[in-house]
Amino acid sequence: MKKPLKISFSTQKGGVGKSTFTTLVASLLHFRLGYNVLIMDCDFPQHSLGKMRDRDMKTVMQNEYHKKAALKLYQQINKKAYSIIRCKADDALEKAAEHVDDSSLHFDFIFFDLPGTANTNGVLTTLKVMDFIFSPITADRLVVESTLSFATALQKLAGTVSVEAEQSYWLFWNQVDGRERTSLYDAYQTVIKELELSVMETRIMDSKRFRRETEESGNYIFRSSLLPPEEKLMRLTRLDLFIQEFLKIVKR
Repeated sequence: MKKPLKISFSTQKGGVGKSTFTTLVASLLHFRLGYNVLIMDCDFPQHSLGKMRDRDMKTVMQNEYHKKAALKLYQQINKKAYSIIRCKADDALEKAAEHVDDSSLHFDFIFFDLPGTANTNGVLTTLKVMDFIFSPITADRLVVESTLSFATALQKLAGTVSVEAEQSYWLFWNQVDGRERTSLYDAYQTVIKELELSVMETRIMDSKRFRRETEESGNYIFRSSLLPPEEKLMRLTRLDLFIQEFLKIVKR
């Protein structure tokens, strides 16, 4: 039986989608693709994903469309929603191990949503034992420079500190505006290649849906911890292609 993969969507730059993608990918894997998922919300004290779950629970109970969608889904897949465990970065690994040991489920993926500040206690310790780290980037000079600095720092850490297994680090383009010059991306891609960093082929298109939770989206479901994003919205943002490439990378 394979061990659960430890994965983090991590970056030092806020507002580029690390928590959003933790939720989207976890919900897709758990609710639509049949994997068992666990999320460790290590972003103390905000705990944005834990608070999102609280809002999702309230919304589903109050919105007839979402309530019916959730009831139908859970009957079809015959399992509950994935757990979101609130913790701190410095005790995330311990609490994750305790939850896995206490659960009757076999987990395929454990996602760690970490603070954006690398010097927060426990962040580097947790990151160094991740099997995969994915960093979203946008076509913004400050975002790219910050993320590439973060990536090279992780490379040095991996080279100087013993890790449990070989770690894989991937960048991916998020919030891509179709009107932006392709030459801009080509220039950034050249720098990324020179640094010998891996970047995913799939680019996520910008959409206001990323900034909307279930409670704001009427009868459309996109970012939710209790329901998967709808297929039409996945195609519009290329999230459908992203998840295919993601699974190919992690070999699951």
